[in-house]
Amino acid sequence: MVNLDLYRVFYTVAKSGSLTKAAEELYISQPAVSRSIKQLELQLGVNLFTRTHRGMVLSAQGGKMIFAEVERALNLLEQAENRIAEVKNSATGTIRIGASDTIFEYFLADKIVEFHERFPAVKIELTADFTPETIAKLKADKCDVAFVNLPITADSEVKLHGNCMRLNDIFITSDKYARQSGGVLPLSKLREYPLIFMAENTVARRSLENFLSSVGVSLAPAIEVGSWDLMKRLVAKGMGIGVIPREYAMRELEEKQLYEVQTDLKLPVRSIGILLMKNAPISYALHCFIELFHK
Repeated sequence: MVNLDLYRVFYTVAKSGSLTKAAEELYISQPAVSRSIKQLELQLGVNLFTRTHRGMVLSAQGGKMIFAEVERALNLLEQAENRIAEVKNSATGTIRIGASDTIFEYFLADKIVEFHERFPAVKIELTADFTPETIAKLKADKCDVAFVNLPITADSEVKLHGNCMRLNDIFITSDKYARQSGGVLPLSKLREYPLIFMAENTVARRSLENFLSSVGVSLAPAIEVGSWDLMKRLVAKGMGIGVIPREYAMRELEEKQLYEVQTDLKLPVRSIGILLMKNAPISYALHCFIELFHK
């Protein structure tokens, strides 16, 4: 059987002309290089090198006869290894991304476009749902990665890969209530106004309720909605005061369609997290996509 390691040692000694230099290049000891050369010579039945004052020189009836073929063979092997590496490191296949409509719109859309421009061969499948349902789809292998609103209940089947966007919840209103609620309001004062909250099954609503409970304030919504866009529309029409991440209302705040209500107690910062299944393999394509959020 051909021992490729012996031929690599032979080739390196022939190129460097020195046992010492070959040992340094191969990260092995000089005696190990000498033993490999002697083993190959015994295997082939010829002397491969002649020792001179200039170092190791290929012998006319041994080393010179096989050098070109060995060099060509090792180059072919290196090319084969490089092709395998290219296949392993090429972003191909499909990645399935789960998130809410809001996260797709305000956070993921630009990243998805950027990824597609870099890796057009990768097929991207999107599945939109609220955070609890998105986590369920991740666990049911209906998506490969989930972007969810945090915090979530601890789950032994999934792992939090990292946080990728901060969400600063604020109270918003139209100019109607902005005039009435000027200045800094005590949080409890908001119960005097019609309030618009997200539905009870959402992470945003649970986070709000937990905070209000922790500071001893009770606020009841007049209206519950299932989307941030609907909340912004109702608030802009003067239906009441809503609660929304500032990041989702930047355009409306800048254009004075909505106004931030300042309160004495600030709502806690939340974030969007990346969830993966524990111990699940990560394809190169998915790895490249996730890396976009760590720049």
